[in-house]
Amino acid sequence: MPELPEVEVTRMSFADRIAGAEVRAVHVGKPLRWPLGCAPQALVGRTVLAVRRRGKYLLLELDRGVLLIHLGMSGRLLFAPTLPAAGVHDHFELSTGRGVLRLHDPRRFGAVVFVPTLDDPMARKLLGGLGVEPLTEAFAPQSFHAQLQKRQPAIKQVLLAGDIVVGVGNIYASEALFMAGIRPTISARRLSLARCVRLHAAIREVLSRAIERGGSTLRDFSSADGQNGYFQMEAMVYGREGLECRVCHASIKCLRQGQRSTFFCPRCQKS
Repeated sequence: MPELPEVEVTRMSFADRIAGAEVRAVHVGKPLRWPLGCAPQALVGRTVLAVRRRGKYLLLELDRGVLLIHLGMSGRLLFAPTLPAAGVHDHFELSTGRGVLRLHDPRRFGAVVFVPTLDDPMARKLLGGLGVEPLTEAFAPQSFHAQLQKRQPAIKQVLLAGDIVVGVGNIYASEALFMAGIRPTISARRLSLARCVRLHAAIREVLSRAIERGGSTLRDFSSADGQNGYFQMEAMVYGREGLECRVCHASIKCLRQGQRSTFFCPRCQKS
């Protein structure tokens, strides 16, 4: 699944190029996770003002309304002056005066939803429960620790929930916990302030580095201009079960938490 770094890399790859473009046509293919929320023709003539991100959602701000875009499990956006004819897995297309924005989503777990404002009930449903953005000043170590003190589940599961801090998905939660030296199975409420400070710093460092490296291309992710990510090539634990730890040479282990694979080093992450 595209995580925060992949969504941010996607945003950066086309935001400046589409800003100011007028929508000329809209094509909707097979149904996605949620309906568009308006007639496609109603978007024609509107102007794209900017592209922002909230968690794993892209917010395509129009002069009237907002398109909320989620890439789901396997989605990716393409943006180019022209694109080949839409294929069987191309389910949304926005043709503008500056190029064509297309959502390619084989599994159709993604979504494109129009809302008149971010106060709309649908926008509140999708965005209202998201935690703070991890790369902003709102994500502070002390408040992070205070929130974790209220949570009994394992720290990895709490990070994935996204209601304390948003966007720390499976890959980057494993990597941040390794960097902080924290076992993924420890209860969140057992973490001291000092350990939370380390984890806070690790989350920010891992996500920033992943964005710098273009995200992670594990299967078919690429940015809107077709560039693959390379963070997976320097992962310390994720996807490395049975291989030597790059730090202590112990064998990397894998366990299942909430139907997701968690990778860790039993020596570097003792508790």
